[in-house]
Amino acid sequence: MLFTLVLGGMSMLYIALRMGERRGCRTLHITVPEDLDYTGVFDPVLERYASHYELKQVRTTNMGSLFKLTYDLTLRDPAREKAFLDDLRLRNGNLELSLAQQETVSAGL
Repeated sequence: MLFTLVLGGMSMLYIALRMGERRGCRTLHITVPEDLDYTGVFDPVLERYASHYELKQVRTTNMGSLFKLTYDLTLRDPAREKAFLDDLRLRNGNLELSLAQQETVSAGL
């Protein structure tokens, strides 16, 4: 009974303090046309808005006519997400962008 109370209390404290949440950590997906040399084109924007970023994946989509870039990044100021996305849209030809909470565990085979 005591063990259950202690474990339940610790769980409630963990949730209340948001200890499992990494603030500002996001996963960014940028779609670019195949004729755009994406190497370094987004670096100035990423350096301005992110304290850390890393290109994790590049893959083709839409029958090879588009590239989808995946970055893991930590935003300097999460309140400036819209300005960040607006600056990125100017560089990717207003194609699809996606900014999501970063997954804590990488799933893959």
